[in-house]
Amino acid sequence: MRCRSGCFRLHRNWKQPLLQSVKDGVVAIIPIIIIGSFCMIPVGLGNLFGGGFGAWVNDHILIFNFPTYFTTNIMSLFSAFFIAESLAKRYEMKSPSMLGIMAMLCQVVLCVEVDAENSMIFDITSLGSEGLFVSIIFGLLVVEITRMFVKHNWTIRMPDSVPPMVSESFMSLIPFAVNVILAVAVALLCQTYAGTTFPKIIISLLAPAISSMDSVWAVAIIIFLTQLLWVFGLHGAAITQSVWAPFAITYAAENAAAVAAGATPEHIFTYGFYFGFLQVSGSGMTLLLVIMMCRSKAKSLSSIGKVGIVPSIFGINEPIIFGLPMIMNPYMLVPFVLGPVICAVISYEAMATGLVSLPLGEAPGFLPPGFQAFLLTMDWKAAVLAIFNVVLMGVFYYPFFKAMEADEVRKEREIEAQKEAQNA
Repeated sequence: MRCRSGCFRLHRNWKQPLLQSVKDGVVAIIPIIIIGSFCMIPVGLGNLFGGGFGAWVNDHILIFNFPTYFTTNIMSLFSAFFIAESLAKRYEMKSPSMLGIMAMLCQVVLCVEVDAENSMIFDITSLGSEGLFVSIIFGLLVVEITRMFVKHNWTIRMPDSVPPMVSESFMSLIPFAVNVILAVAVALLCQTYAGTTFPKIIISLLAPAISSMDSVWAVAIIIFLTQLLWVFGLHGAAITQSVWAPFAITYAAENAAAVAAGATPEHIFTYGFYFGFLQVSGSGMTLLLVIMMCRSKAKSLSSIGKVGIVPSIFGINEPIIFGLPMIMNPYMLVPFVLGPVICAVISYEAMATGLVSLPLGEAPGFLPPGFQAFLLTMDWKAAVLAIFNVVLMGVFYYPFFKAMEADEVRKEREIEAQKEAQNA
């Protein structure tokens, strides 16, 4: 299929329902994590300024940390809901919210430990980042099981005279019970034979992958693949997020928990790091390229640049990617793909060496360059680093842009000459 910009778009297999639902569900909890991470801002400021203010923050640390108990500390509970709801919507199933609630109940059964001596004491530690991968597994499984029951009519059907809400509730009763029984069985088997919970077993199995994801090489590969997919007409960030987002969000939650406990954060590759440093002004960090386009002698480039300048400031550069286009563009291939990889290595090493502070948690996105980086780390050097990345990308783009501009100007002059010849 040919897109409006004249480029060829490849078939998007990445829209496979399971992967897309995982991405949508995990990304949906970002605002919840950001709210919890806001509690880290006073802690970060206290560490930054110290003295009396730092002592005051430490004295009131429980107040600042209170919202985290109901946000980042139970993030997997929300993730289970959003993943199940997203998949149910993609299958066009009835009552997707009910399936989300079903997934939440299974998540609680699998993640919450009950004290053997006092049944009123619950350990909800695993409902945080530790249970994120469990929410992915059962968020999808709950929907698939329910879908199978509905498909084969293994449900309770009420007469047509019964109100739809009541009818749908009874229809979901049998798959609801089956899912809960399955979750209980898994939880009991894990605690009886492994002596631990299902989330802890999953984390132990994923430990090598989790530890290796937070490395400069892993980040460089992720950025390279993201940019390369864009070149072929595929939404690179959407595709690769399905793989790395759960890890990055887990890292951010662990950093936030460490800061709340008075310790230092350990992870670099978080969701905020990716967007605050490596996707500033959008994939490929094209802000200075857009400014060049606005001032271009080529009318086509100038018009596209003026359309894309304001969205680019706030991290939305699809008008440039598809309007320039970046897709199958021989002039932009090298800087667009390799430039962000170099910026990724520089940014990661700047944090690894202690030059720039590590992420404290998460921060709001879609902000002008430097703002998200500062809120993420509470370090002014982080804002400088983010802006440096944009400037460095501008340097990478410049010679390739000038070659493309010269070609566009030549084409426009040829078209104008042909029009004059026809009118003569």
